[in-house]
Formats: sequence, structure tokens, C-alpha cells
Amino acid sequence: MTLFSAALLGIIEGVTEFLPVSSTAHLILAEKIMNIPVTPNVGTFDIAIQLGAIAAVAVVSGRSLKKSWRFFWLTVAAFIPTGVIGFLLHGYVKTYLLADVTLILWTLSLGGIVLILFEMLLKRTPRLTRIDDFSFPLAVTIGFFQAIAIIPGISRSAATIIGGMMLGTDRRSIVEFSFLLAIPTMIAATGYDLYKSAAFISSQDMLAILIGFCFAFVTAYISLKWLLHFVKTHTFIPFGIERIAAAALVWMLV
Repeated sequence: MTLFSAALLGIIEGVTEFLPVSSTAHLILAEKIMNIPVTPNVGTFDIAIQLGAIAAVAVVSGRSLKKSWRFFWLTVAAFIPTGVIGFLLHGYVKTYLLADVTLILWTLSLGGIVLILFEMLLKRTPRLTRIDDFSFPLAVTIGFFQAIAIIPGISRSAATIIGGMMLGTDRRSIVEFSFLLAIPTMIAATGYDLYKSAAFISSQDMLAILIGFCFAFVTAYISLKWLLHFVKTHTFIPFGIERIAAAALVWMLV
């Protein structure tokens, strides 16, 4: 992987990580188009540069965790299902699912259809308009929705947003909670993968990760700020359309 490719992939990671479009799918498909071979080290790069996005969300939303211990423990409770399932299936996902481009194209496009239909059919008025209103059972349930996103292409943010809104949250509060939930989820995923792969990472790999991290941080910060403004007056239908269009484009190119 060239350093230019690392920078470009960092931008893609930062822009897409918190949007309901699946950053993993966009990274893998971009690597396919750029003819970057599928190797364990590239998989580690894709996971490690998420730390850049984590740093951005810590800057934007980290203050929320400091407001009260309740916010902190709600996030911990929601993380538990993903943490357990991710730990058990990490090896299988990285070895088989992340390399399956056909699976990713299907999950990307079907996820787009689900997102569009969900927005068109959801008619209920949200009863939970603040994270303070979330109960611990609700947080754990949202965590199970997030765990579905262990399948590449599903989108962690899309799963949590759809799950939360189905359970009665409003759009902005579940988006903000999704940001907070990303912190332990992505730190755990990245830390565990780096621990397992540390012996195989070269200095060139580390430089690529550092560059990807920096570009992911800057673009994720901009993306987070934009999304918080966007959800005030818009639905997620445009993201569903983007998912379908991205999958269709890659189908034609590869």
C-alpha cells in the first residue's frame, strides 16, 4: 500500500465511519478498485485507522460522558453484546467475511433498501428525546442491534440508529448515542486486532496506519459536525440511496 493510498483510505474512513453507509464496506470496495491485495495487514490497517475516527468522536462527543456517570454506564451496557460477540467471531470475520466482496456488495445494497423502507414506513412519534431518558435494558438492546454490524457492509451506525428509532428514540438522540457507543466498540476492536497482529506489522505498515489515522481524524471530525446538523431536518433516505449506488457502481467496475 502506498502512502497516497493510505491517505485516501483515511479520508474514506473518516467520512463514512459515523454515517449509516458502512465504512468497512467503502474501505474494502475502494481497495478493490485500487487493486490493493486483500492481506491480513491490510485488514489490520482498515481496523486501526478507526482510531482516528475515535479521536474525533472523543473531541466532539466526549464531553457527554463527563456529564454524568449514567451516560458512561449506559454506553458500557450497550457495548457488552458487541464486545462478547465480536470477541467470539473476530477470527472468522477477519479471515472470511472481510475478504468476501460479493457478500459486502449484497449487504451494502440490501442495507440501503432497508434504510429507505424504514424511513418511509416508520410513523411512530418518538417518546425518548434525550439520552438521559434511555433505560439500561434499552441500551443493551441497542447493543444487540449494533452487534449485527459485525457482518461487513451492515454499518454499525445504521444498525444502532434503526434499532434505537424502532425502540422509540428520536433521530438526534440515537445518533448522539451511536457516537458515544463507537468509543468503547472501536477501541476494543482496534486494540484486540493490533494485539493479535502486532508481530506481523512492519514499520511501513505503521507509517501507513499513522497517515490513515491523521486523515481519518480530520475528516471524521468534519463528518460528525455535519451529521449532527443534517439530522435536525433530514431523514436517512439519502444514505440508503448512496449505499445502493455505491454497490451498483462497484458491481459494474469489478
